[in-house]
Amino acid sequence: MPSAAERTRTLVQSTCSAVLIIPGLDGAKPYQLMPDARSVGPDGEVFLAFPADSPAVRAAAHAQHDELNAVLEITDVAPVSVPHRIRGRAWLSGWLTRAPGGAEPGRMTLRLEVGEASVDDLWGADSVEPEDFATAAADPLVEHEAELLQHLHSAHSAEVQSLRGLLGERAAHSSEAGTATGTVAVPVALDRFGLRVRFAGVRCFDARFDFPEPVRNVNELRYAMHTLFDAAAG
Repeated sequence: MPSAAERTRTLVQSTCSAVLIIPGLDGAKPYQLMPDARSVGPDGEVFLAFPADSPAVRAAAHAQHDELNAVLEITDVAPVSVPHRIRGRAWLSGWLTRAPGGAEPGRMTLRLEVGEASVDDLWGADSVEPEDFATAAADPLVEHEAELLQHLHSAHSAEVQSLRGLLGERAAHSSEAGTATGTVAVPVALDRFGLRVRFAGVRCFDARFDFPEPVRNVNELRYAMHTLFDAAAG
């Protein structure tokens, strides 16, 4: 499974929504504190692009050295319609400053030096050391996950449903509980290690389907998915 640092890094480098929380900036609207773009620097610092007139930019401009504390909160929502759609959250707290040379017409880049981080997602809740976050790599499928899940859900729903046959006793137990009839299988998360499917009926539960080995790109993913579907069909 991915480490907590990898999961946090993946969320930061994803398109998930994010908001910057700055203590004392109570008058700002949440949308004013949502960065237009974000990226991770070589030392694990997080760069956040805001409109030049953003309250976050004004606060950072008035800060001296590293005295402005801030928390970046990222919320991960499944890109497909599914019960309990929020998949997780990550928090990165630290010190906010203006990034040197980070000004563009109408925009300003701020730098968040990470002091603490944590993640609470489908894998569980964990804290993350800044050094681990800095050296971690995002999942290689992060840029394509949303469209891949949407494609699986819309074009391969029957194959995804067939994965239930790989659950063995767990599927049998669900059937005895009356969940087999009317159960909907929705692909809810995808990473280099495997696919997570949410089975929703009278009861709702997740099942992980691991790939034979971690994939490194979309081409390897296609082979891994065919392997899973063939196993379910066989």
